Amino acid sequence: GQIDVLAGGPPCQGFSFAGRRVENDPRNRLFEKYVEVVEALQPQALIIENVPGMRVAHARRNVVELHTTGESATDKRSFYEKLVDSLSAIGYVVDAMLVDASRFGVPQKRSRLIAIGVRKNVCKWLDGGIRRVFELIEEARAEQLKELGLPVAVSAAAALSDLETSNRPQIRCVDPESAPGFVEADYTGPQSDYQRLMHAGHIGAMDSMRLARHRDDVRDRFARILLECRRGVRMNDESRRTFGIKKHRIYPLDRKEPAPTITTLPDDILHYAEPRVLTVRESARLQSFPDWFLFKGKYTTGGELRTRECPRYTQVGNAVPPYLARAIGKALVRLLEELAGTQAVFDQFPPETPIAALG
Repeated sequence: GQIDVLAGGPPCQGFSFAGRRVENDPRNRLFEKYVEVVEALQPQALIIENVPGMRVAHARRNVVELHTTGESATDKRSFYEKLVDSLSAIGYVVDAMLVDASRFGVPQKRSRLIAIGVRKNVCKWLDGGIRRVFELIEEARAEQLKELGLPVAVSAAAALSDLETSNRPQIRCVDPESAPGFVEADYTGPQSDYQRLMHAGHIGAMDSMRLARHRDDVRDRFARILLECRRGVRMNDESRRTFGIKKHRIYPLDRKEPAPTITTLPDDILHYAEPRVLTVRESARLQSFPDWFLFKGKYTTGGELRTRECPRYTQVGNAVPPYLARAIGKALVRLLEELAGTQAVFDQFPPETPIAALG
């Protein structure tokens, strides 16, 4: 049968400014496989999600902004431009915009490049062309916040306060895929509107609640960071030197603001009220995964295994936030409905019938 929409997202590690941006990372070429699938299936529309860095060309010594239209064809191009050219060659019009997931009810400032493609023989029926898709996404965003009863920005505390461990008993972690000796907080129920949305439909014990086992000196350091460092922003070089931290990316959460981008590394973000890193479930909450969603496999990995394994923190950090995906999906459904309606109107007339539009 006819496939209407194909969604995909090539691996972002080679494009992301949070990493090393290696131009010859073999995963960067996987967009070509996506194009092959598009050509084979010929969907009416397609969706591609990636980091903003996909739209920025690599450079040997630094990162340079893309050249403007009309410059030499030999100028260095981004992988996004290569993707657009490849899709155009097989009959698709493609455009993209940067979206912030926090505007869609996700308690996280997560900027992502959303590219939408429409078959050229279909796009001609769109009032406003390909840009009509992004108008529909904005409409779906506003409708989603109203439907779910969410504010323009959901704070970290509104997402996580029911998962705090203070004044709650800790129980043994019985997850069969966890090593022995770990504990988790005993869950007592949601407190905020967002938490009630996340917990709706959940039955039984909470999944992926295992707490990290920090040494006493690590907990003391985290407590000092929470006390002395600015919240909601990356620790600067001076602060990292003061606390003896070599990591370049570490954020103490601000309880009143959405979280920064959730990554695949659990020690990138510190809890806003407790001297520890987030659990998998807390990271999932900041991504807008409902509590009934189960994550499987090991919790963490390291070293060379990171290129071959996909533990739970990686599953969460690499995902598209469900609430963002929900709004985009609704916009694409409306797009297809508009296309079908317009085509139905014109199909009523024989090909030779002149049709006049009067202003």
